[in-house]
Amino acid sequence: MAPYESDDALAAARDEDAPSRRRKAARYAVPVAVVGVAAVTIGLVPALADSGDPDLPKITAQQLINKIAKSDVQQLSGTVKITTDLGLPDLGGLENSLVSGAGQGSGDGSSADPQARLTELASGTHTLRVAADGPDRQKLSLLERGAEWSLVHDGKDVWGYDSKSDEVYHSTTAAAGKGADHRAESPTPKGFADEILKSVDDTTSVTVDGTAQVAGRDAYKLLVKPKQSGTTVGAVTIDVDAKTGMPLKFTLTPKSGGAAVLDVGFTRVSFDRPAAATFDFTPPKGAKVTEDEDAGAREHAPKGGQDLGKRLAGAEGAKVLGKGWTAVATFDTGAKGGLPTGSEGGDLGGFLGSLGDQVSGKFGKGTVFSTRLVNALITDDGKVYAGAVTKEALVKAADAGK
Repeated sequence: MAPYESDDALAAARDEDAPSRRRKAARYAVPVAVVGVAAVTIGLVPALADSGDPDLPKITAQQLINKIAKSDVQQLSGTVKITTDLGLPDLGGLENSLVSGAGQGSGDGSSADPQARLTELASGTHTLRVAADGPDRQKLSLLERGAEWSLVHDGKDVWGYDSKSDEVYHSTTAAAGKGADHRAESPTPKGFADEILKSVDDTTSVTVDGTAQVAGRDAYKLLVKPKQSGTTVGAVTIDVDAKTGMPLKFTLTPKSGGAAVLDVGFTRVSFDRPAAATFDFTPPKGAKVTEDEDAGAREHAPKGGQDLGKRLAGAEGAKVLGKGWTAVATFDTGAKGGLPTGSEGGDLGGFLGSLGDQVSGKFGKGTVFSTRLVNALITDDGKVYAGAVTKEALVKAADAGK
């Protein structure tokens, strides 16, 4: 089906015996960790769409955005498929451990801690089962080979359970029972669509690009494209349920072309109320339970409402240079001397050097680590610049920020 008329006028390791190796490991982890955290923040990728383009009434981009904003799905259950292809090299599983380590929360290293486990979605293909019954009851299960990790929010309690290690994470939320809605931060199409649509401004083109079927439901396709040069983002497509206005699929493709970098979508969905027992959880007998005493403080930290660059700035003390799709997050690691990417770094230095490009400018010297979407510059004086921008744009931002 041909695209509809555009509506372009939108404004809008731990190692107790070797502390020095811990410091080095933290430095080596920067390129992968920055990419992984940024990938999770931007959004994640496709489920299989059904064949056929349904014949639906025409709608403008602004009307479709309004439909998403007014969507109020309170009950649902289904299966979500997430695939992330940043083009990272095969590090024999090292990249997953580095990304997970970068996302560790305050759960004392518990394998059930959500902040650690959800960063695993930054690479590969994963299957999630999700369920919701209003703002105070949600469940998410990450299915793995021979194991399952589940996150259950029931009233004031938030539980994480890792069946492989038999560990339990528990925290309480002061906002529970007061209308707090955690769905916008969940790894579902709606969560990622909400984040992208917050960034729509005069640097963005938004159109309706036909129709599709997703998980057996008729949907409109909303196409979001940057107007700025210098970004690595090609386009974002959001498939919106024609009846409820809820996003069913989110796909992000790079400007360089090829397969999607990030894609998340329902393969099965129902809007019937899940059984009450879905949200019941009692720690299994003998399981190790870790209490997170800092969850309340993190809950009241500023969230949402910023542009894309500010959400990329996931590190403490990070600043944002620029705006819109070419925004760059920067922070200081405190690791002077840069990464040992030359002969002085031995075998590891040679390996890291092969992954990055040496650059220089007014900022000094550094190394750029590139993926299909997010690039990071680590300077010799320990600063990091990261964003969904090209290598040239990173160097320019570093020069301007000096």
